[in-house]
Amino acid sequence: MPYRYLSLAAALAGALGLAWPAAAADKASAVLKDADGKQVGQATLLTTPGGTLITLELTAAPPGTHGFHIHTVGKCEPPKFESAGGHFNPDDSKHGFLNEEGPHAGDMPNIHVPESGKLTVEVLNTLVTVGGENALLDEDGAALMLHADADDYTSDPAGHAGGRIACGVIGP
Repeated sequence: MPYRYLSLAAALAGALGLAWPAAAADKASAVLKDADGKQVGQATLLTTPGGTLITLELTAAPPGTHGFHIHTVGKCEPPKFESAGGHFNPDDSKHGFLNEEGPHAGDMPNIHVPESGKLTVEVLNTLVTVGGENALLDEDGAALMLHADADDYTSDPAGHAGGRIACGVIGP
């Protein structure tokens, strides 16, 4: 059965309140850890007909506004997480939602963490898939990254989002 029919069937099943198992290449997850190796949250990723739905559950993140991006390599070596490379950008676009030549596929909206450090947020990224075209689960993988500061949505290459404070390797 071609993938587009599978997606249509899954959407119809969902509309009718029926369970439809996602293929392994359509689901992924990540555990985000800080530079000390402490878990600060987790994420699930699910490819849908409209894009990849990322559900981020933070349990111990620093309060404030933070850039939230997908980085190009599935490695999270502390303390600076530079091993994750730059933003996921298979189309070689410029950074930022407000940049006429952007955004990167890995650009996502800022998240606003309350004083408790706990937050659940859903982000639909229409430019990536878990498997397939613009796949996050490619040969070198990908990572979710939480930055110290807010993304300004324009400055190339990373929106002046500051240091990398938590990272999670995306895996099946």
